[in-house]
Amino acid sequence: MSVTTYDNWIQISNQFNTDDESKGAKAVLEWAYSTYSAEKIVYASSFGAEAIVLIDLIQQCKSDAHIVFLDTGLHFPETYEVIDKIETRFPSLRIERKQPTISLEDQAAQFGTALWRRNPNECCNIRKVIPLKEVLSTKQAWISGLRREQSPSRANTEFINKDDKFKNIKICPLIHWTWDDVWEYLRKRDLPYNILHDHQYPSIGCFPCTHPVSDSGDSREGRWAGIGKTECGLHTR
Repeated sequence: MSVTTYDNWIQISNQFNTDDESKGAKAVLEWAYSTYSAEKIVYASSFGAEAIVLIDLIQQCKSDAHIVFLDTGLHFPETYEVIDKIETRFPSLRIERKQPTISLEDQAAQFGTALWRRNPNECCNIRKVIPLKEVLSTKQAWISGLRREQSPSRANTEFINKDDKFKNIKICPLIHWTWDDVWEYLRKRDLPYNILHDHQYPSIGCFPCTHPVSDSGDSREGRWAGIGKTECGLHTR
């Protein structure tokens, strides 16, 4: 597959063996880092549970891989703590904390206070979508931790996806992993993780928009609860 065209991306996506221990994830990552040069591919990491699994798998394929964290300035302290732990665990990884060009103070002055409460889509656009677009402007591919079981909107995700939003290739190595698979791997590898996961936070974003879920809730229930929003905009058109 050419790194500049999308012609046979479905064919490539279907070639990986999913019967191995990583359900194809390791093979997908090995393909990604052999297809794209180090400066043309990036992993956009949330540093949630799936992200830690991916980081561990990535460093086995590319020890100095570029990883970007979209630092909105509104993350939980526990999220920053786990980033620090990962930087200590894998010092050769190039972890970039990408911040928006507009500060929270300037955002409040321009749009009013607590924009995330009144217009969460615009807040996500300013603090996540635009910064990622800036990062991906020099890339040909990016890696994401999407899993099919996370939500109906992610159920048809492939290993390799045409990303019309960012004019890029989006690679999703964990599409066949379950939540139990993620935790089995974390424990087996004794990896650090965000301790909020131990308090009914399966999906962790910015603190004003993330809440614990009920025992029966799906993994996205705690994100933007009560307003019908389940995605920040990175994975939607």
